[in-house]
Amino acid sequence: MATTEECRAALDKLSDSMRDAEGDVRSATELDRSVSCHITDLDVTFAGRMAEGRIDVRETLEGPPREKAEIRLAMTGDDLVALVAGELNFARAWGSGRVRLEAGLRDLFRLRKLL
Repeated sequence: MATTEECRAALDKLSDSMRDAEGDVRSATELDRSVSCHITDLDVTFAGRMAEGRIDVRETLEGPPREKAEIRLAMTGDDLVALVAGELNFARAWGSGRVRLEAGLRDLFRLRKLL
């Protein structure tokens, strides 16, 4: 089982990858939205902001998110680490329910470029 530190490192790596993206993927990362990622098996939530092509994690909270972020993710720590490492396909994980992504319809259309 992935630790809280490994999950935080995976989010930092994802943020770095987003910053370095180009083309359509880069345009999808340029949203300015609140974001939360609930790690279900650890019952920890990383909350922050997606802006300027990065994810800025501002808080690590025990339990589920306290506020409803504009972009919300939920998954196990192992799935987060595997997604960021390229070992788990996001679209398949989302379609099977292993990963939950909730956002407004317009944001979902933009975020699909990241998939």
